[in-house]
Amino acid sequence: MKRRELLSMLGLGAVCLPLSSHQALALASDNDLAQPKRPPQQPAAKKQPGAARDVVKYKGRQVVPYKTTEKPGTIIISTKERALYQVMPDGQAMRYAVAVGKEGFSWSGTARVAMKRENPRWTPPPEMIARTPKYAKWANGMPGGIPENPLGPRAMYLFDPKGDTGYRIHGTNAPSSIGTAASSGCIRMLNAEVTELYDVTPVGTKVIVQ
Repeated sequence: MKRRELLSMLGLGAVCLPLSSHQALALASDNDLAQPKRPPQQPAAKKQPGAARDVVKYKGRQVVPYKTTEKPGTIIISTKERALYQVMPDGQAMRYAVAVGKEGFSWSGTARVAMKRENPRWTPPPEMIARTPKYAKWANGMPGGIPENPLGPRAMYLFDPKGDTGYRIHGTNAPSSIGTAASSGCIRMLNAEVTELYDVTPVGTKVIVQ
């Protein structure tokens, strides 16, 4: 598909607004959510002879047939498939492989993207520090933009009518976890792909986790 044709079919403006909790569910209009636009899909890089095999054989995002009554722009996450779909017009969706919550940490429900952050600061919750004491040094937060930060370069914060769910869609410093159940409930994406999704997902976007 040509770049101009793809961009014509897709068309979401990126919005990045810090919101307080009482503003968190200010919804984007239907027009804002109508048709995400993104750069054309690039062919997968060829592996060099002797290169190490990937832990997960994932060729990158792709447009797939997808039946849903949800409006274009909606994000639907299938924890069973370990996949994130962004609904597109005409019965299609952009599919990304993701890492989901491991047993005991999974979550399902409907939320909205309430905040977006570039190079987000990561603060492990007390229960995580209790399970993994080495995280205690980051009790006041790990700076964003460093390779150690587990949120990667972008994060989208999910709120429901009760407030912050505590779950995020974010990048990762462990790309080999993509396609697995490895997180503490959050949805991990490859850094390049979460950056792309971030850019075409406005605050207020509906997110369904199944």
